[in-house]
Amino acid sequence: MNFRQFAIKNVRGNWHQYIAYFLSSVFSVMIFFIYAAFIFHPDVMNGHIYAAKGVRTGMMFCEYIIVIFSFFFILYSMSAFLKSRKKEFGLLSLFGMTKGQMRRMVLYESIATSLLAIGAGIALGALFLKLFLMALSEILALDHPIRFFIPGKALLLTAAGFFVLFLIITLFTLFQVGRSQIIDLLKASKKPKSPPLASMWLVLLSVLCLGAGYYMAYTMTLSNAILYMLPVVGLVVVGTFFLFTQASIIVFRFLQRRKGIYYKQTNLMTIAQLVFKMKDNARILFTVSVMSAVILTASGTFYVFFLASKEQQMDLLPQSISFYEKGLNTHAVLDPDKVRTILKENDVELAYEVKLVGAVAELPVVGRSTDTTTALVVSENDYNDYGQKLHRGRPILAVEPGHAVFVIPYSEVKQPMTEIGKPLPVQVEGGTKELSLTVNSQVSGGAIAYPRSDATELLVVDDAQYQQILQAVPDDKKMVVYGFEMKNWAAQGDTAAKIEALVPEDMKDAFDNRVAMYLATKQSMGLTLFIGLFISVLFFIASGSMIYFKLFTELDEDRDQFRSLNRIGMTLGEIRRTVTMQIAIIFFVPCAVGIVHTMFAMKALGNLLSTSAMQYSLVVVGIYIIMQSLYFFAARRSYLSRIIKSFTS
Repeated sequence: MNFRQFAIKNVRGNWHQYIAYFLSSVFSVMIFFIYAAFIFHPDVMNGHIYAAKGVRTGMMFCEYIIVIFSFFFILYSMSAFLKSRKKEFGLLSLFGMTKGQMRRMVLYESIATSLLAIGAGIALGALFLKLFLMALSEILALDHPIRFFIPGKALLLTAAGFFVLFLIITLFTLFQVGRSQIIDLLKASKKPKSPPLASMWLVLLSVLCLGAGYYMAYTMTLSNAILYMLPVVGLVVVGTFFLFTQASIIVFRFLQRRKGIYYKQTNLMTIAQLVFKMKDNARILFTVSVMSAVILTASGTFYVFFLASKEQQMDLLPQSISFYEKGLNTHAVLDPDKVRTILKENDVELAYEVKLVGAVAELPVVGRSTDTTTALVVSENDYNDYGQKLHRGRPILAVEPGHAVFVIPYSEVKQPMTEIGKPLPVQVEGGTKELSLTVNSQVSGGAIAYPRSDATELLVVDDAQYQQILQAVPDDKKMVVYGFEMKNWAAQGDTAAKIEALVPEDMKDAFDNRVAMYLATKQSMGLTLFIGLFISVLFFIASGSMIYFKLFTELDEDRDQFRSLNRIGMTLGEIRRTVTMQIAIIFFVPCAVGIVHTMFAMKALGNLLSTSAMQYSLVVVGIYIIMQSLYFFAARRSYLSRIIKSFTS
């Protein structure tokens, strides 16, 4: 057996440690290759695919993320392998293997594993590329699916790039091989561990940091988001670090003092080992919990934006088709009769129709870069009538003479944007004199489409005063807003496009097509969700693999302990129960901490979007728990098989 064969045989012998690292590497290579195949696809590079330029830019950004992630993940994995094999290296040194030969052996092992991972990743990427292109074609709503093609540049970039990456990391880790003395390597797992210590002050700091971070996230709004964002992240990260390095030790020490719990069945063994395991694994568990929070928050955010895009568009543009015109019956933008004709020709039913006549007025505002704003003066009767027809509905207003209600189209803004309860000077465009109106309250969320230049808010007054204001305004100065809400509007893209085609180019700013805007947003968010899903899965596999690696780093020590316990009467069933409990805590505690972090992050997101993000995030959390459970059962089975196997060997 030559030296290369010896190295390959070593890989096979340590396959239980290599498997998680290998599969994670294969997945990274596969995703990188699929994205590269799209980036270098001739139809994409030649601009033959609609919206391909933006997609290509997004995927190139993801490629950089994959490379950076792969570097640190593989570097950590290689370091974990070397630590778990100290005893093996000590024996090889004892038998006469030189440091140079040992490094050459590790180099051969790494090259063999790398070539296998690159080959398997590219093969799986080529296998799933057709499915990827079909899904992408569906999201981009292309008339014809993107043709299957494997670019040579994608193959070369993936193979050469990852081989160089693996090689650089291997050369980094080779410096760790052979640096310790033989006796230290042989006794690496025999060194006694000092009892873990913890500081109550640091535990208190952890509680305060997490509590402050959670409170700031829970109370985050648009007005304080910029101020709160970085402190929230910093406080939660610091609190999580001390939670695992300090608080976990305090918790298990407390359980040791509770004799009713500590001396029950196998709890003595489980808790006693976990005190040391939590100390040894604290940094890994901290990293995994933060990664879990990042994965869940990112995935939940993508999912929330994707599902909530329809609701947001309906709030932004209350009618499917809307436009406004200056002057009564000018129809300079679009004749409403032509809209009705197209709707009838396409057999599209209307849910309701809006025609609102108002006057543009200027009034002072607060908290803005300008001192004044323009609002459309409307009657309370018209506002209440149209407001009740919307999908969310609007509150019924009752306005007294000389008073008004200020309505803004931004449902997420709650703070007053004009002075409340104080008479304000209001100048109506085309009016003869300045009015004085007292704004009683502010309502967030409008009832009609808002003109984007002449008026952005509503000023609701009582019907009598509305008539007086409008009588003083010439017909050519009055503003008319038209709105048509189609039934099943999201499926009426062709009809909406025909109506929009009738609008003159110089009047496009006065016309809003909610259907086209929604379809473009849905396409963009669907694509973001689709691409981000792969990156999230990649990070999920990495977080689980880090725990897996740490478990097998301690395998030899645990195997010796359980073999000794088995000899003095501990049954295999008790060993399985003890190991299962320990692995479950190590797997699911950081998962639970990450989920709690995510819930508060989703609450902050919901505050910013004025929507309930919790219900959407629960779906993502549920999927994450299922995947983490599958990973746990796989790791438990592999770990237990190695432990139990030692009893019969």
